[in-house]
Amino acid sequence: MRNLMGVPFSELLIKLLSPLFTAAETYPGLILIQAATAFFWFIGVHGPSIVQPGIDPIRLANQAENLQVLLAGGHPAHSLTFNMSLVGEFGGTGATFIVPLLLILFMKSKQLKAVGKASIVPVAFAVNEPLLFGAPMILNPYMLIPFVAAGCVNVSVAKFFIDNVGMNGFSFVVPWATPAPIGIFITTNFQLIALVFVAIIILLDAIIYLPFLKAYDKLLCDQEAERAAELGLESDGAAAIAASTSAPAVEQTAAVTTAAEPTAAAADSKPVADQPEPAADASAKKDVDGLKVLVLCAGAGTSAMLANAIKEGAAQTGENIASSAGAYGQHTAIMDQYDVIVLAPQVRSYYNDMKADTDRLGIKLLAPRGKEYIDLTRDPAGAIKWLRENLD
Repeated sequence: MRNLMGVPFSELLIKLLSPLFTAAETYPGLILIQAATAFFWFIGVHGPSIVQPGIDPIRLANQAENLQVLLAGGHPAHSLTFNMSLVGEFGGTGATFIVPLLLILFMKSKQLKAVGKASIVPVAFAVNEPLLFGAPMILNPYMLIPFVAAGCVNVSVAKFFIDNVGMNGFSFVVPWATPAPIGIFITTNFQLIALVFVAIIILLDAIIYLPFLKAYDKLLCDQEAERAAELGLESDGAAAIAASTSAPAVEQTAAVTTAAEPTAAAADSKPVADQPEPAADASAKKDVDGLKVLVLCAGAGTSAMLANAIKEGAAQTGENIASSAGAYGQHTAIMDQYDVIVLAPQVRSYYNDMKADTDRLGIKLLAPRGKEYIDLTRDPAGAIKWLRENLD
């Protein structure tokens, strides 16, 4: 291509696609990119893995150009850059940086307060799977609007600050797991205006999320109150029944015991071969005995939630099951050591690619959908039951 056209192929491709990239750096373009990223995650597919590879070349090129302009003493003006993800995914996809604090301070539901406390540290480092699956936010109709809108508002405000307020476009590349306020301050060359920007988007995200969180919190509080009332009624009812029927119950038990004794004696007199087998779940236990399970997601955070649930469920049921968590793409060297591989929803799109390898190695491949996966992470015994049901 270089000999034919006189330019490198990569340079030619960028020139051909430059109108598209230019459109992507407008307000509608940035909003569309961010909305698609968040929406894919909301339905259980890892949004950044779907959307960002297509725009990474121009994002990296723009950030490199910003750095050159900054070093030359100019104002870096590109907003479509690699580290714009610090803004659009401020605390993880959905711009959830402030959400754990909102859960702790303003929610009354025990569930949401517990999720807030458990997720506040990982969310600060953009690992928000405990929040996404714990609240949950994924596939939760209460959360769709703020989950998509917050990141879109953030990137719009960032572009406004870069174009009109004098904030530098992002120039220095920082790791994605850098706490977003620190990363934004660094990549804008330590501008004080960047700290003002961070404070504004934190406030805006809180305003966007709070009404929807309050509505969801009311639902959970009502459900928790209903469960508490049911438990109270069951407890009171059981006590009343026990008090009113205690004497007859003793007599009835004695009668049943007396009547049962000849039957038991007769059973003992039968040959062993004629006695019925005890009803047990031996076949199910055999299916999972010694099983090794590998759970894969995009970054090992979501997969760890199900792997831990399986471990806890195995301990509860006395099963001999080993489970591990990993990231998709880093599994190829170890996958032959496992009997079952489970794909988390955000990497479920790789199922067909993975199936060829697992079939060749004789490994069972499972890929639960979003809500099912969430339920499994919160129900250890159910996770073991699910494994049994899905083994051939």
